[in-house]
Amino acid sequence: MLAALAALDAAALPSDLYGEGEQLARFEARIAAELGKPAAVFMPSGTLAQQIALRIWTDRAGTATVAMHPTAHPVVHESQSLEFVHGLRVVPVGSPVRLMTRDDVAALAEPIAALLVELPQRELGAQLPDWDELLALLATARERGMRLHLDGARLWEAAPHYARSHGEIAALFDSVYVSFYKGLDAIAGAALAGDETFIGQARLWQHRLGGRLVALYPLALSAEAGCDTYLPRMARYRAVAREIAEALEPIEGLAVVPDPPHTNTFHVYISGDFDELTERAAAIERERGIRPFRRLAPTALLGLWKWEFVVGEATLAFTPAEIAAIVQDIVEPGLHS
Repeated sequence: MLAALAALDAAALPSDLYGEGEQLARFEARIAAELGKPAAVFMPSGTLAQQIALRIWTDRAGTATVAMHPTAHPVVHESQSLEFVHGLRVVPVGSPVRLMTRDDVAALAEPIAALLVELPQRELGAQLPDWDELLALLATARERGMRLHLDGARLWEAAPHYARSHGEIAALFDSVYVSFYKGLDAIAGAALAGDETFIGQARLWQHRLGGRLVALYPLALSAEAGCDTYLPRMARYRAVAREIAEALEPIEGLAVVPDPPHTNTFHVYISGDFDELTERAAAIERERGIRPFRRLAPTALLGLWKWEFVVGEATLAFTPAEIAAIVQDIVEPGLHS
């Protein structure tokens, strides 16, 4: 990877120093244009970017309360960073087992500085609301005086479902965070986009929170390469995900959520004994060099497990029928060995 990055034309540009440099500035301008926003700032992580966005909106509102889905990333995966670092209060919106709706937002009974909306909702199998429902939800929030922040960690993957550009989706929000290391396979890194005043404040907060590294160019170079390589492939990945989900449908004791998938990511639910299922998957990896999943996660139902299936380049080496055969061998070994 490092050798490939060194060969890029952009690698010959002057590197950044504490966020200032031709290559980084050019890439930030590219992301701002892609998202249809006046400005963008590159950051080492999405956790940092989202903390900063919500801190800015709460400071401006004079209200330390933000709202988001109960399974949003800051709730589930950030060790209560908003509460402990910034003194914010997070109000959950809606049910953890379904998407947030306009009625959920309308039911909020207190002032909210900003509403975080995750597109797609990863913990629900990368589900997306219908476009009209999304518009109604955001309009309800704006009527209540809320700023709108997009958790777009997988925005690149979401756009094909809506058949709309990244800019059209981002235009619905005051601030947007995007990730580069997930679907775009960068080393690490994220970006925050918004108007110029917002991004100016974001750069200040990036410094305050220790995110203004002495140099970011390796991360930014890999992010730019990811945009060039993988952004054009997202629609194909989604189409393949749907083909795989269809191929998995006949397998007993298994379900796909959502069905059909909204993006290149979906959840596979499987019933059985945890140790037996994981050992069968491990045997497939040992014997065939194929890792069916990273881990099985528990669900609310005893004996029902799930894993996150993400379609990328590695997946394209197999046909949907071949993948279904591998999964069948986890459910009931020996049929397709």
